[in-house]
Amino acid sequence: MLISVITASYNSEKTITDTIHSLQMQTLKSFESIFVDGNSSDGTLDIINRSELEQKQVYSEPDEGIYEAMNKGIAHAKGDVIGFLNSDDFYADKDVLKDVAFLFKDPEVDACYGNLCYVGKQNKNRIVRHWKSEPFKPGMFQKGWVPPHPTFFARRAVYEKYGGFDTSYKIAADYELLLRMFEVEKIKTIYIPKVLVHMRLGGETNKSFQNIIAQNQEIWKALKMYDLNPSLWSFFSSKTRNRLSQYVYK
Repeated sequence: MLISVITASYNSEKTITDTIHSLQMQTLKSFESIFVDGNSSDGTLDIINRSELEQKQVYSEPDEGIYEAMNKGIAHAKGDVIGFLNSDDFYADKDVLKDVAFLFKDPEVDACYGNLCYVGKQNKNRIVRHWKSEPFKPGMFQKGWVPPHPTFFARRAVYEKYGGFDTSYKIAADYELLLRMFEVEKIKTIYIPKVLVHMRLGGETNKSFQNIIAQNQEIWKALKMYDLNPSLWSFFSSKTRNRLSQYVYK
């Protein structure tokens, strides 16, 4: 089994070394790294090209943002399973890909996901927030639940059958994709009860209050598009409780 790990990057020279190192340290070696760069003007491409990853594809050209870059990565993927590791994220330990590959030995499994920790933007060893997920049950998205997308691995056949990221969503296409896969297409998923990815604070969604509002508007649009119409109060109260709990969970 080959796993394709897609990394979208743009001017990421300060963080992508950690991303690459976490790939190099994986005990599972049957994976390919696909770097889709948005024509960086700093040293990002030099760092990628100097890396000694055994199976590596590198593409760099202007694009319309991270979701278009991820779709390009899916199109180039040769693996049986596809995951995403952004250029400011890194795997939590050396056995992440090995654990994922083990689950996909079951031919009935379409996808898996796990937990994620947010770490300090400057200090990657400072854990700020714990995103603890749980096994999926139908209706959970209507209650504000969503698994952390960077921990999501799915068979390439799932993307071939149900499609990739809808780029009409500018800030919540990952949410729409997961909503579509879990609630609408009802793929068979497995929850891995461990931290798979460390993510630095300071991502696009949380850059500003306006971005948070825009993301929630797109989330509501996706729910309505699929005729999943939760109570506005129920959705946001549940989502708020869940997010607050991420700062106290240990």
